[in-house]
Amino acid sequence: MHIARRVLLALAMGVLVLCSWLAPMDAPAMEQVDAGLKRALISFATARVLNAAISVAQGTEALVQPFGVGVTLAPGQVLDPVNDLVEQFSNLMLAASVVFGVQKVLIGIGAYWPISLVLTVAALGWSWLYWRGQHPPAWLSRTLVIVLMLRFAVPVVTIGTDLLWQKFLAADYQASQQLIDSASGRVDKLNPVEPAGPGNLSLLDKMKNWLAKNADVKQHFDDLKQAAEQATEHIIKLIVIFLLQTLVIPLALLWAMYGLVRRVFEWPGRPVLQGKLASGP
Repeated sequence: MHIARRVLLALAMGVLVLCSWLAPMDAPAMEQVDAGLKRALISFATARVLNAAISVAQGTEALVQPFGVGVTLAPGQVLDPVNDLVEQFSNLMLAASVVFGVQKVLIGIGAYWPISLVLTVAALGWSWLYWRGQHPPAWLSRTLVIVLMLRFAVPVVTIGTDLLWQKFLAADYQASQQLIDSASGRVDKLNPVEPAGPGNLSLLDKMKNWLAKNADVKQHFDDLKQAAEQATEHIIKLIVIFLLQTLVIPLALLWAMYGLVRRVFEWPGRPVLQGKLASGP
């Protein structure tokens, strides 16, 4: 069993060294990062459009007091909580775009040849000592773990996150993004426009013209509120999706990968085995 373990670790080390130079995962990881960045930017643009449309609706109090008399009302202010959520969503999409940009930089740094060179030297030294039955020094094992994480952590985590995204999140993202796009268009179309008329009309004529053109203003605002509130649920879904894709899943995969690499290369379990063999039955 101990010999088989040595052979497997030696083969694994050879594969890791080859992958560090041939970089088979870097290009797919870059593609997935670009796709995620594009999705985040699209959602950010949609959020800004929806925010602008709702802001216009919030400033339409002149529609219910276009004559200089009566009570000033601001029916668009009922959209204020929705608008706050949209602003937070747009900020999150901007942060997600930054995260994807950082991932691209880290993939490029990990692919830099000095890291592959250090990894090769550390892997050869560690494998040589391990194959001879000697326990590699702690500094060498830690160095190997660090350069392995620098070289492979971001590509592996990115590809793993994308696999989970395609399996569990992609369909929800598409549905929610399409609905928010639709809601943005509806909100923009439903914004009532204050009627313009000659300045010499009497108050009664102004009221008649305004009522004729804006008899359905309440219905407009009801539809406007409904469109914005329908988008709320899907905005929350998109927030959850992007938090999972850019924070929760990557951190979980990174933690699992780091634990596995440390378990294999820092604590291979040979001292206990060697102690049992030395002590005899």
